[in-house]
Amino acid sequence: MSNWHKVCRLEEIPPRGSRVVPHGAGSIAVFRAADDHVFALRDVCPHKGGPLSQGIVHGHRVTCPMHGWNVELDSGEACAPDHGCARRYETRVEDGEVFLAL
Repeated sequence: MSNWHKVCRLEEIPPRGSRVVPHGAGSIAVFRAADDHVFALRDVCPHKGGPLSQGIVHGHRVTCPMHGWNVELDSGEACAPDHGCARRYETRVEDGEVFLAL
């Protein structure tokens, strides 16, 4: 069973941006797409460990700022032809508040 933790208000995450949440297992990047969908991934690119939180969000993907890998925000999977996966965390938005399952 997941433990839901309040992260912030939705408007505190810029559209097509992210917010970093410190966590014992490594930082988590919480992303807000232009359509207000919210996603969360471990803040480490599956390629060489770049900070996904500093990447460019486009659609439901983020481009790693180090080497340009594209990662699907809903699954954490690298887009072909690349291979790898960033850990995904469940999110939900209720009454404008963003929650993260840890």
